Amino acid sequence: MLSPYMSPVERLWYYGLRILCGLVLLFLILPVLVIVPLSFNSGTFLVYPLQGVSLRWYEDFFMSADWMRSLKNSLIIAPAATMLAMGFGTLAAIGLTRGEFRGKALVMSLLISPMIVPVVIIGVASYLFFAPLGLGNSYLSLILVHAVLGVPFVIITVSATLQGFNHNLVRAAASLGASPITTFRRVTLPLIAPGVISGALFAFATSFDEVVVTLFLAGPEQATLPRQMFSGIRENLSPTIAAAATLLIGFSVLLLLTLEWLRGRSERLRTQQVE
Repeated sequence: MLSPYMSPVERLWYYGLRILCGLVLLFLILPVLVIVPLSFNSGTFLVYPLQGVSLRWYEDFFMSADWMRSLKNSLIIAPAATMLAMGFGTLAAIGLTRGEFRGKALVMSLLISPMIVPVVIIGVASYLFFAPLGLGNSYLSLILVHAVLGVPFVIITVSATLQGFNHNLVRAAASLGASPITTFRRVTLPLIAPGVISGALFAFATSFDEVVVTLFLAGPEQATLPRQMFSGIRENLSPTIAAAATLLIGFSVLLLLTLEWLRGRSERLRTQQVE
C-alpha cells in the first residue's frame, strides 16, 4: 500500500519498478504459453492462426504406443532416482551440517558439482563408465545418473532447513532414552520434512526433464518422455509434441504450487520453534 507521504518521484519509481517486473515476467513466460493454444489446434501444423479447436493431439498422445512407453519410462526412472537422491542427499546434508572436519568445503563442493558441470560432460562420462559394464542401455544406469543429478538439490534444501533447526530437541530426545534412529525418525525428520520434500520435488523435476544424459545411456526401450519429444522435433514435427509440452507445463505448475505450500509450512514450523 502506498504511503500518503510519498513524493511524486517515489510514486513513479514504485509503479515503474512493478511495470518493469511485469514486462520481464511476460517476456519469460510468453514463449512457454504460446505452445499451449497450439496443442488444441485441429490442423497438422504448428502455426497461427489456429485452424480450429480439437483434442485430437491429446488423443494421439494417449493412444500412441511410443508416447505411452516413453511416459511409462519417465514414471519409472524419475521416482526411483528421486528416492535415491532424497535418501543420500538428506543423509549428506545432515552429516555436513552437524559435522566439523577438515576438507568439509571440498566435500560439499564435490557433492553439488553435478549442478555446475555441463550435463553433456556428465553424459559422456556416464556412458564411458557404464558401457564397459554392459549397462549402457539399462534402467539402472539412468536411475543412478539421474539420482546423482538430483542429490545437490536435496543437499541444498535440507541444509537450508537445518540452519534454523533447534538441536536442543535432539538432545532432549536423547536424554529421554531415544536411540539415534528413533530420534531421527520421530524428531528430526518431521521437522526437516519440508526441506526434504522440496529437494525431492526438485530432484524429480530434474530427472523427469533430463534429456542429454538419456541420449547417451538410453536405448529405444528406455526412451523417456523428453527424449521422445526431442526425437519428434528432429524427425517428425507433430502437434502431438505441443500436447506433451502442455501436459509438462501443467505438471510443472503443480510442482511449483506444492513447493510454495511447503515453503509456507516450513516458515510456520520455524516460527513455532523460535516461540
